[in-house]
Amino acid sequence: MIKTLKGMLLSLIAISMVFALAACGSGSAGEAKKVVIYTNGDEEAVAAMETSLKNAGYDGQYLVQSLGTSELGGKLMAEGNKIEADLITMSSYFIESSQSEHSMFKDLAFDTGAVDSYPAYYTPILANTGSIFVNTEVLKEKGLPMPTSITDLTKPEFSGLVSIPNIMDSSTGWLLVQAIISQYGEDAGRQVLHDLIANVGPHLESSGSGPIKKVQAGEVAAGFGLRHQAVAAKAAGAPIDYVDPVEGNFSLTESVAVVDKENATTDLAMKMAETLIKDARKDLIVNYPVALYEGETVDEVNKPAYAMKFEKPLTVELLEEHQQFFNGSKE
Repeated sequence: MIKTLKGMLLSLIAISMVFALAACGSGSAGEAKKVVIYTNGDEEAVAAMETSLKNAGYDGQYLVQSLGTSELGGKLMAEGNKIEADLITMSSYFIESSQSEHSMFKDLAFDTGAVDSYPAYYTPILANTGSIFVNTEVLKEKGLPMPTSITDLTKPEFSGLVSIPNIMDSSTGWLLVQAIISQYGEDAGRQVLHDLIANVGPHLESSGSGPIKKVQAGEVAAGFGLRHQAVAAKAAGAPIDYVDPVEGNFSLTESVAVVDKENATTDLAMKMAETLIKDARKDLIVNYPVALYEGETVDEVNKPAYAMKFEKPLTVELLEEHQQFFNGSKE
């Protein structure tokens, strides 16, 4: 009798486990889990995105993980739609290249209202524009002229007094290289970049925000970086001025895309992507003042004088070519 009871009990336990596993399986297939968001955005961008999601009632339904551009780009290219993330905000050129490699993103299911045309699977969330900026007090102290071009920063009087971002670490450095190649071509441009790097010396920064910090601290007289940072610093009363170089103000966008995992979480991620575009932009455009959508406006001070686009599509492959160009110019 005891053996019979034990056998019945074990059978009941086994049956219960089967039903529990079946229930878990059906839940994972039919119900949305937390949306995992991978982003290369900085603190201000992440804060704006999270505020919009919480205000839309998604608090507790998502997890945000911030990664560097190179790290996140590497994961996208290596993992495709097997990546843990359901929603991505990332440099647009990485999104395009990973889509070309893996066809991993789902076409957006909402009307974006973007001013420019973009592929159906992503839409920009913010944009950054490059420019020169200077510390007016250091210029005066050193008796230096106000630069008007990138080539001005290669002159002997600016030796050791210039800071730029390293294209190997920062996409902001790519804005500089695009401007040089567009204006001077690769042959003459290589000499311009060689002379510029020589003047930079120890002030080659791994962060796109590094040059403005060096300029604000008075460690250097001039730098190249994100235009909106210099505009904000000047407005705050710092001895900073910004200069739109005659070589052009180039821009890079960061965009939102939904990883196509064909489940309920993908559907929830799509709704969150729409929230980011419809609701977060009002905060994002304050810190990244580039109009990307219908009805958006920015102050005249935030409009660069020489807005330009590179003649070739921006891809990971082109970035690698320009990184080689940068490293070759050091020699």
